[in-house]
Amino acid sequence: MRIDTLRSNGGRRLAAVGILWLMAAGAASAAEQDAIGFELTPPRVSFIDGAVSFWRPGAEDWTAAVVNIPLAPGDELYSAEDSDLEIQAGARAFVRAGAETQLGLATLEPDYLQVRVTSGQVSLDLRSLEPGQTFELATPNAAFTVEQPGYYRVEVDGETTIFTNRRGGQATVTPAAGSSFAIAANEQVVVTGTDSPRVETYAAPEIDAWDRWNYARTDSTLDAMSARYVPSGVYGLDDLDHNGDWRVVPTYGAVWVPRAVPAGWAPYTSGRWIYDPYYGWSWVDYASWGWAPYHYGRWVYVSGYWGWCPGPIVVRPYYAPALVAFYSGGGFSFGFSFGTPYLGWVALGWGEPLVPWWGPAPFRRYAYWAGWGGPYIVNNIVIDRHKRFEARGIHHHRNADVHGSFVAVKRDDFGHRSVAKVRQTGIGRDKLELVRGDLAVRPGRDSVVADAKRGKQPPRGVLERSVVATRKAQRSSIPGLETKGARAPGRSNVAGSEPAARVVSPSRKGRQIEVSERAPFGNRGANERQAPPPPPRYRDLRQAEQRQAERRAKQATPRTAAPPKAGARAASKAPAMSKAPATSKSTSRATAPRRERAVPTPPRTAAPKVERAPRETRGPSVSAQPRELPGRPANEVYRRRSSTSPRGMAHEPARGGAASSSGKGGDATHTPAASDGRGGGGNRGGGTPATRRGR
Repeated sequence: MRIDTLRSNGGRRLAAVGILWLMAAGAASAAEQDAIGFELTPPRVSFIDGAVSFWRPGAEDWTAAVVNIPLAPGDELYSAEDSDLEIQAGARAFVRAGAETQLGLATLEPDYLQVRVTSGQVSLDLRSLEPGQTFELATPNAAFTVEQPGYYRVEVDGETTIFTNRRGGQATVTPAAGSSFAIAANEQVVVTGTDSPRVETYAAPEIDAWDRWNYARTDSTLDAMSARYVPSGVYGLDDLDHNGDWRVVPTYGAVWVPRAVPAGWAPYTSGRWIYDPYYGWSWVDYASWGWAPYHYGRWVYVSGYWGWCPGPIVVRPYYAPALVAFYSGGGFSFGFSFGTPYLGWVALGWGEPLVPWWGPAPFRRYAYWAGWGGPYIVNNIVIDRHKRFEARGIHHHRNADVHGSFVAVKRDDFGHRSVAKVRQTGIGRDKLELVRGDLAVRPGRDSVVADAKRGKQPPRGVLERSVVATRKAQRSSIPGLETKGARAPGRSNVAGSEPAARVVSPSRKGRQIEVSERAPFGNRGANERQAPPPPPRYRDLRQAEQRQAERRAKQATPRTAAPPKAGARAASKAPAMSKAPATSKSTSRATAPRRERAVPTPPRTAAPKVERAPRETRGPSVSAQPRELPGRPANEVYRRRSSTSPRGMAHEPARGGAASSSGKGGDATHTPAASDGRGGGGNRGGGTPATRRGR
């Protein structure tokens, strides 16, 4: 059962959802009920290079976009000159925009994503799609519908839209007037005009720098070592590879420890809360790796380090806007209010449930472990995972006992500024009460953006362009903010100037357009594209790698000085008085360089010694001193003998053996039982499923 109406759109809808939820609660199992309310995984801004602006209905102006912001229907993005952005819309699906490109998220459903493009170029790199999932690019000239994996590129230039299909993909083009046409693999479609569009097909040109960058970025993103430990479907795994270390820790299994965090750092302290139309208050972390660890898994504190635990791999992970427990209080009321009310939170620990603050009241009554494959723990006690547990029975969270882990702000500051600027000291969990339900905080216009810095506004002509689409755009609702009919700054304020999409119905025979229903071939092309050369033989590649390995080995071999000639050796052993002037001069020329290299150079005293700043202060790089991390390394590479390499391929030994990389943080020293008082050291031999997976 899917409830897509958890979004607050009116009292009657919420009441109906509550009734449906109660009916489902009596028939579904605990695991099935956990999935209700967590079905939608929003796209995220995953990469920004340059100046990228963001606007959400309800905001006062365009602001600077930040990575890891979850997107919702109605959101718009603009990449300025010499800027690029990336949106991750699936585990293996990416939307990328080039310079001077304006795009918006028009419709978002679990199986349908519609992106409107009014200028610039946008690429869809879809390595895989869920069954029944559809992407649509709505442009001023036509709507392009994609239902299969492939690489797709759309360019909007004035009155012309160019769509290119590569890597075996298939798509459908539906212009503003006329029938729909199928787009074959390795084909390009050119649509000119809007009222009476002209549709032509050409062979796809050779890939350019933009396509090569898209290919390379997707390859690098998907080739993440963190995929060994995290369920399929979680975004941002390559960010974990570049910003932390995986360890194998008893009881917890695979644990990811972030690098380059300041002293006293704790989860959910370096970011801010924004309001999402679907999930309500959602966490946006400012770290580049701040997606997966804040929307999946749990955080633990082991041996003086914070680590993120994805838990045992599950079939399907479920997104959460944040995995924290909220606390509130601090104010008093006796007919009138006085005192300062506070709102605090702490990261959920190993096995602890989430009490939702979004959705109808019946949905918020229970504790949820959606997408969690580890044990179910309430108040430090493992409970039966097949039974429902009411939120009112939760009284304690383990991470709240760690110094500096509890964060509190004034209620009036919540969701309006970054946490670092408004965090209150001296407010602990003992002064507040656990929140079980609504946070009772209304969003403001600055609560729908993640950065207070003003962003560059797109040109008005770009914003006011209408697009062609096959579905009507969704309208988001935010309590207390007027978002219906909201216009992005830069559009005309004249009534009726809002660019409504021209909704067209594609002519379909069954589910897909027949391949034979093709647009006519164009006759405005240039030179004919030539077929690329065939790929090289594997034997040639293997031999090239062998020659490369031999050159590297030769360069790495230290050079030994040639032995001196017999005459020079005899002359050097003779007394100084017996040397002839000519012989002495020639001998000194031959032997002086070798003699000088053997003598260490004295230190210079003219210039004072300059002390360099520690590595931690120069950027997010690894400290020169090895960290004594808990557990043992998880990303060890099997070192096989060169004779077992496939077909004689040159093989280099793995860098760093187990003895050199294990450090002092071995299992016998840094177990959860020794570091945080928890038992469970007996799992060290066999290990949990996550532990065995990490080995």
